Amino acid sequence: MTATYDSKAIAAIALGSNLGNPLAMVKGAVEVFTHEATTTLVSQSQWYKTIAIGPAQPDYVNGCVVIETRRSPQDLLHLLMTIEQQFGRQRTEHWGPRTLDLDLLLYDVIVLDTPELTLPHPRMTERAFVLVPLAELLPDWTHPVSKLTIQQHCDLVDCTGVSLIPSP
Repeated sequence: MTATYDSKAIAAIALGSNLGNPLAMVKGAVEVFTHEATTTLVSQSQWYKTIAIGPAQPDYVNGCVVIETRRSPQDLLHLLMTIEQQFGRQRTEHWGPRTLDLDLLLYDVIVLDTPELTLPHPRMTERAFVLVPLAELLPDWTHPVSKLTIQQHCDLVDCTGVSLIPSP
């Protein structure tokens, strides 16, 4: 059962893939959001090629979307995990390669820390592959814990491993 809120919330989601056809995977996930009855796609970043963190593996394709939803944060997380599974995601190696990775970064200004979900995403402010595309969409959004904007966080990280994938 889908838990819903009385009003719509804005959520930011990071997308990444480095197995199979990564660009097709992330584009396919965005397409799911356009057809999902409980979400509305508000905006989408450009796509970026990024150097993988963790064990040796191919580079990633990363981007972000902003959606509007009536789902609760926990229910939205479950939707993201379901979409990952639809795209063949298997959780076998921490920070290992994956067909699709969807991370719930922000959900309105909610600060949450449960065993299942932490909001804002606990490592988003350390990761250029998240901050660069997110700053395209929400540069002036104030992080509810640090009180810095997304653009300010982006300016504080090393972005050398993130490069724009040219549009065809």
